[in-house]
Amino acid sequence: MRPLRDPLRVVAALALGALLATGRLAAQDAGVDAAGPEDAGIDAARDLSPLDYAVLQGPEDIDPSLSEEQQIAIGTGLVPIHREGRYRSALAHPRFGTPAHVRVGLVLNHIRDYDIHTGSFEADFSISLTGDRAMPPIEVRFTNGADLDTFTMIDTPTLKVYRMSGTFTSPIDLRHYPFDTQALTIEMEAQREGVDQIVFEADPNRTSLDEGFSVAGWGVATVGARAYRHLYPPRFDRDDLYVSRYVFETRLERFGTSAAFSVFVPALIIILIGLTGLWVPPSRVDVRSATGAPMLAAAVLFHYSLMQSLPATGYLTRADKVMLALYVSLFLNMLSTWAFFVVRESQVDRVFVLSRNLIPPITIAMLIAAVMI
Repeated sequence: MRPLRDPLRVVAALALGALLATGRLAAQDAGVDAAGPEDAGIDAARDLSPLDYAVLQGPEDIDPSLSEEQQIAIGTGLVPIHREGRYRSALAHPRFGTPAHVRVGLVLNHIRDYDIHTGSFEADFSISLTGDRAMPPIEVRFTNGADLDTFTMIDTPTLKVYRMSGTFTSPIDLRHYPFDTQALTIEMEAQREGVDQIVFEADPNRTSLDEGFSVAGWGVATVGARAYRHLYPPRFDRDDLYVSRYVFETRLERFGTSAAFSVFVPALIIILIGLTGLWVPPSRVDVRSATGAPMLAAAVLFHYSLMQSLPATGYLTRADKVMLALYVSLFLNMLSTWAFFVVRESQVDRVFVLSRNLIPPITIAMLIAAVMI
């Protein structure tokens, strides 16, 4: 009997193996990996819209312990919500499963027509989205961009690559002008999907500038990217879903030499010419006064040309502070000349010496303070 049992065992093992192989092939034909039941749930959830299984909010969905103001803040309207999952928003997708973590890479090719008045610029770049699993069918939007032109290079469930160009806008900061550094950003998020479906992660290994990248009049200081969870102010009742936002940033700095010659050198020349009048004796008061008034007019015209090249701001730039120091120096110079006509004749020489000894150090101290603060 023993020789008969061994062949039966072999036949049973072969039959079981064939059955398992058949089941695995059937699962693969259906687009599902037999070893990953969670992926099957995601594939099924992709066919659903979050609104397909949302329910209308009722009184039972409102926490009675909340005050009336708190209830109004979260919304009590007859809106579709999700009672399952972490988020109640109609845009949430609690049956989607684990969100896809997507590494975002961006290579900036060109920046053109950067306008310091508006902070706008034209950018041409390549962007890649690499998921750790199949991504939902997403439509990305750029929150600070407009007039986008998109060319799809690769579009698969786990990898999407686009070549894009468009106009973007970033805030400007001129507090340190003319030694200012401007941050140019490209901000992206999913159009509808929240963090329960997709989470962006900055990929530092795929974040860079193209070879030969340059911007006329500017140097590149830093290049980087980050991603964070962004919550909009409530746009509708129970709008509590965070969205994942990706931000690429390149910081541009002015060339120091051109900045110094365009702002500080002219201001320094005006101050030096104005201070030379302090060494003109009281007997030549006509010559002394001629070194103050013309330089004041030159300072006003120079300051006006600076303001024309920059947008209006609610704060003083470093160049404005230098011009204020220049105005004070010229005013003190003219005040010392007027003092000759006010004091007694015996005090004129004393005023002459005091103004020559005090005004230059005061001017230097003001200039240093204007540059440092």
